[in-house]
Amino acid sequence: MKKIILIILFIAVSFTAHTAEVKDADLAGSWYPASSSVLSSTLDSYLKEAKVSPVKGDVVAIIAPHAGLVYSGPVAAYAYKAIQGRDYKTVVLLGFCHRAPFRGISIYKDGYFNTPLGAIEVDSDFASKLMARVKEASFYPQAFTDENSVEMQLLFIKKVLPGARIVPIAFGGGSFANCETLASALADMTSGRDDILIVASTDMSHYHTERDARKIDLASVELLRNFAAKEIYDNSVKREQIFCGYMPVATVLLAARKIGAGNIEILQYANSGNITGDMKSVVGYVSAVIYKDSAVPGDRPGARPKGGTMLNDLQRKTLLKIARDTIESYLKTGNVLQAKENDPVLNKEMGGFVTLHKKGQLRGCIGNIIGKGPLYLTVRDMAIESATGDPRFPKVTLGEMKDIDIEISVLSELEKVKDINEIQMGVHGVLVRKGFNSGVFLPQVATETGWTKDEFMTNLCSHKAGLLPDAWKYGDVDIYIFTAEVFGEKE
Repeated sequence: MKKIILIILFIAVSFTAHTAEVKDADLAGSWYPASSSVLSSTLDSYLKEAKVSPVKGDVVAIIAPHAGLVYSGPVAAYAYKAIQGRDYKTVVLLGFCHRAPFRGISIYKDGYFNTPLGAIEVDSDFASKLMARVKEASFYPQAFTDENSVEMQLLFIKKVLPGARIVPIAFGGGSFANCETLASALADMTSGRDDILIVASTDMSHYHTERDARKIDLASVELLRNFAAKEIYDNSVKREQIFCGYMPVATVLLAARKIGAGNIEILQYANSGNITGDMKSVVGYVSAVIYKDSAVPGDRPGARPKGGTMLNDLQRKTLLKIARDTIESYLKTGNVLQAKENDPVLNKEMGGFVTLHKKGQLRGCIGNIIGKGPLYLTVRDMAIESATGDPRFPKVTLGEMKDIDIEISVLSELEKVKDINEIQMGVHGVLVRKGFNSGVFLPQVATETGWTKDEFMTNLCSHKAGLLPDAWKYGDVDIYIFTAEVFGEKE
């Protein structure tokens, strides 16, 4: 009898020793629905509403917000829609600790995280190898208790990547060096692999008026576009431009650059005021995707190809050089630069815009929607027009050129649409035309202003086309969409 009892005890102890810990879903029922069916249908609706063009490249990382599901879920859905159906085996989830102060980096070592949609396994092998590479890392389980920066991402991960395992990581207090160390380790472990996704969990500015928040957040978006990891860290610490998850964001930008992923696409921006209607105190949210351009290898920080890549890195540099050389030559001599390019792509008839910024402020922008000759000559001619022919500004002087940076937008062919629901904000540029009146907004206008689609169309009609603000609503205005590849000297 004693022998039987001992055997039973041995089996029980052995079973307990090999049973992986399952972490509870702490925020279910408060931050998001505890019902699996309600949660699943809610996520489905957000993903359906997120209109994202396929990313033509290898996505290595996304940035997504982590507030209560009703507030930030619609924005987070854009990032997860972009990677839905891709074959990732492991998701490295970078969050930070809101509620249990500590210093360093906590890496969850093994077990499972429960969600109403099912449990997600921790990739213990990856976690242990990563911990061995990062001396600042340890396992501090309290960092993950009630931690929305981690738990809110798990819902979408389970929904769109149901077979993937996770490596949850929470930053505590620490320096920029912690970001650099973790980024280097992640780059070493993920380089050459296309089955690992890194997620940076962050909201943006907190508790400003809607107007102030949008101004702060759009400046922060530009830092994202420029892969400005150190500036993001420094500004957030100084509370000038706030990413609450500034350490996850800085780390993912550093790691992406080391891996060779130099493209970032801002998919959506909104704030809590869009949901609650309270514009006096809002929280900002952004979704972004970071990827390697499979057609154009190399590290191109800040490039923003819309709807596909048309040019390679050398072609971009050539066009930027033509634009600058042309403007400076014209301002010195009054003569148009006689350029000649043999590259067949640069000789295609394509529309293009040249935009000038001086110390971050618009200084001129002129272009042709429809190609009227070789692309390189369009860029040459529009460079002169943007510097000397934009009626909104005085002519650029030669002395100003040292403070001016040049941005070029290369446009696809126009496509006529009957329904504005076909317009994807931040992806499509839009041309409206009625009689002799017409106006155009480039794709980046939607992201830079944060306008809703109605606001976008209203401003386009009234301010650019000289039409009634609501002219687009009545069916007698022709609406065309196009995509653009946008690149500049600051990238």
